[in-house]
Amino acid sequence: MKSPRGWVGSSLHWFGIACLLGAAGCGGFIVWTLWGTGLTTRAAQDRLGNDFQSLQQPAVHIPPPPGWAPIPGSLYGEIVIPAIGLNAYVVQGTDYGSLQNGPGHYVNTANPWDPTGRVGIAGHRTTYLHPFFHLDLLKPGDTITIRTTKYGDYTYRVSEVFVLPTSIAGRVLAQTPNPTLVLTTCNPTYSSAERLIVTADRTSAPVPAPATP
Repeated sequence: MKSPRGWVGSSLHWFGIACLLGAAGCGGFIVWTLWGTGLTTRAAQDRLGNDFQSLQQPAVHIPPPPGWAPIPGSLYGEIVIPAIGLNAYVVQGTDYGSLQNGPGHYVNTANPWDPTGRVGIAGHRTTYLHPFFHLDLLKPGDTITIRTTKYGDYTYRVSEVFVLPTSIAGRVLAQTPNPTLVLTTCNPTYSSAERLIVTADRTSAPVPAPATP
């Protein structure tokens, strides 16, 4: 029969092992959350890239019918931001599952080919390949291009970079009379207390096709 001291020593021994296992599990979870999730997104981006290349056509310069939008979760286009070295494929939708695949287009905002309105795109900053990690480095005047498979490329010039509390950040999705773009992501890094916002004005779009006589 073990003495009380023996029981205490044994309990401390197993408690120490449990703490080590718990720490290892927490460490593994953090590593997976910050870096491992990127494997999921990398595979999705590769698939979306193949889809983009196979679907891309010479721009017909004729927008789709009003109200048309891609199926949620499907390929929406490509976002290119040279100032931060970003090339990422965008999906339709900003729900949790869609954002695992890459930046997502807010479904209730405008499309690049619309003559008016604000295009809204959200993206992760610290997980799932963190496409918007360096969004805070953008400055007014930097360019952002949205490439589509059928309707050409649309270029925007950054107008503002700012931060809002999460509770009121949704106001940046309000539509505008001129064609504009807004990008949103979490702020500060590794937190979702705020939203980092980038707004931009459209500076170029495909030339409309001439009307058929």
